Amino acid sequence: MKIHWLGLIVMAVLCIVMDVYICRRLRSSGHHRLAWLNAGLAVLSAALVAAVAVMPLSEATTANSTFVAGQYMLYTFFTILMPKALGLAAYGIGRWLKRRWAAACGLVVAALACGMMWWGAIVTPGQVEVREVEMAFDNLPEAFDGYRIVQWSDAHLGTYNGRTAIVEKQVKVINDLKPDVICFTGDLVSRETNEALPYRELLGSLQATDGIYSVLGNHDYDNYVSWQDQQDKLADRKALCDLQAQAGWHLLNDDYALIKRGNDQLVLIGTENYGDRPGEKRGNLAKAYSGLHDNNFKIQLQHNPYAWRANTLTNSNIDLMLAGHTHAWQFMIELGGWRWSPASLRYPEWGGAYHEGDRWLYVNIGTGMVGTPMRIGATPEITVITLRKIRDKR
Repeated sequence: MKIHWLGLIVMAVLCIVMDVYICRRLRSSGHHRLAWLNAGLAVLSAALVAAVAVMPLSEATTANSTFVAGQYMLYTFFTILMPKALGLAAYGIGRWLKRRWAAACGLVVAALACGMMWWGAIVTPGQVEVREVEMAFDNLPEAFDGYRIVQWSDAHLGTYNGRTAIVEKQVKVINDLKPDVICFTGDLVSRETNEALPYRELLGSLQATDGIYSVLGNHDYDNYVSWQDQQDKLADRKALCDLQAQAGWHLLNDDYALIKRGNDQLVLIGTENYGDRPGEKRGNLAKAYSGLHDNNFKIQLQHNPYAWRANTLTNSNIDLMLAGHTHAWQFMIELGGWRWSPASLRYPEWGGAYHEGDRWLYVNIGTGMVGTPMRIGATPEITVITLRKIRDKR
């Protein structure tokens, strides 16, 4: 977890300004106990930021429990800051409209915001939403009509700090779907391999007719902690690859696999993370599979959806790409068939199915968390993609 100190300083100043104003308004209104309560929350906010400041969160030697504790401390700070800010905004609007209910409205908005944030931290991460999608292709081999792909992504196992119940539930959901193949599209961990060790048996209990295939995500390259030695960093990455192999997974690091049904076949191509930041363009399609324009039906596993437009569409005729990475920024609003997430401000394809002509991309919003330990509206997702053959275009 990288601390953006400038942002925290700005927020600290904002907190001071808000708290001074709130306390003065409460005291002038005769609500002295509420003023003292607000002052207590201000002291707690300062203490949380100070505690995080002295914690060695970026060191590879830091225990995962310490790292998770730091995440929750920062999140608690935000659950104090954001409700206050939203409550003040509601209060200000009410005052501008000269309504008597301005203060009550501000309190209600603040309470709802706080409740929503803690629901997203405590309840939503333990839920699982299965999204079922059908995709039709005219070049799909006959034997693969009805083929069921289960996609799992962005587990970030360190988030759960060794608590296996949530991951056990996700694995059970996946196995109960009776998949033909399971595809994991990266970010098994957040910082280092140790996070995955309590879940080795669970990862090995996944079952699919044609096996489990995976690729690495940006967090799987050990770049989010400080290592004393480059060799230690490379050894940890190898340990993560070995852990997946021991669980029976087939890790496709710029490699491919053939899945056959009788005389028909499809190609699974796995590329290393190809992201939109400097140093993240590792994936090499040509190295992974030389026949990028052949007649085989091809599915690509790639962590970052950025690669679809930046690489896959222009350099291949791959039919379907599966990606993750965005998490929907762990905040999503969904009404009927309409969905919105702030992730859309950065990623044109941030969650769900997209297509260009007859070529498709599916972005899974993941199950784990990174940065802030919450998911508001963005329920952990397991995707079932059923392939269908188009038999008549008329």
